[in-house]
Amino acid sequence: MHTTPHMPVYTNPLLIPLAARPRVISLVPSLTELLYELRPEAQVVGLTRFCVHPSEWYHSLPRVGGTKDVKTGLVQELAPDLVIASREENVQEQVELIATFTNVWLTDIGTLDDTILVIREAGLLLDCRFRAENIAAEIETGFDFPATGTPVPAAYLIWRNPYMTVGSDTFIHDLMTRAGFRNVFGSQLRYPVVDIDLLREAAPEVLLLSSEPYPFSEKHVTEIRVLLPGVKVLLVDGELFSWYGSRLLHSAPYLRSLRERMNDPS
Repeated sequence: MHTTPHMPVYTNPLLIPLAARPRVISLVPSLTELLYELRPEAQVVGLTRFCVHPSEWYHSLPRVGGTKDVKTGLVQELAPDLVIASREENVQEQVELIATFTNVWLTDIGTLDDTILVIREAGLLLDCRFRAENIAAEIETGFDFPATGTPVPAAYLIWRNPYMTVGSDTFIHDLMTRAGFRNVFGSQLRYPVVDIDLLREAAPEVLLLSSEPYPFSEKHVTEIRVLLPGVKVLLVDGELFSWYGSRLLHSAPYLRSLRERMNDPS
């Protein structure tokens, strides 16, 4: 997403003029959860239908559509002082429209380091710096993995019919690398479409099937094992690979466990 210079969309949240208790709408599920971890009493007045964490906000707050089909009229009716959006997840035109009537913080997260920065910035913006620093530091410590030797060639599928994988400019790619994998589609960008023939040609040792956005299941594991004999096919928790923010507190131990599963001969 590229915003025009005259649009009042902030990439540096510390420049946003906010009152002490701003009314906030989050259009980013990962950051909705982060807001709750930082300030459960925060005056959040709206979220998307994909903001399933925390459940108490999901079931009690107005939903302003999805991440890519935001009901901008409803956003305006809710009169937020701040809308949190994502360059990756939200639609440029909708973000720019919202920015005509309220402050927008446009986050841009592609790596773990980007996440750590956003957590700290959120703490400063929402006056919960101490809590934000604790979360950021705990995530950094959790991801301080020891060296694992030669990275394991792997592919990660996020969709079926058609199969889609991840390129090197994605958050998932960064976590794959930190977990000890070498993304066999790392020479590509964004979310390329692949087929079984391309997967065979790329020769991954491990194929990771994500639980979201497409809900891969055990039947898909069985199906693909037949098509790709010799490849280790694993179901993985998509939230722990793709949700940045406070969800990463759970991702680090999960990735450690996954590395142990890679060594399991079964």
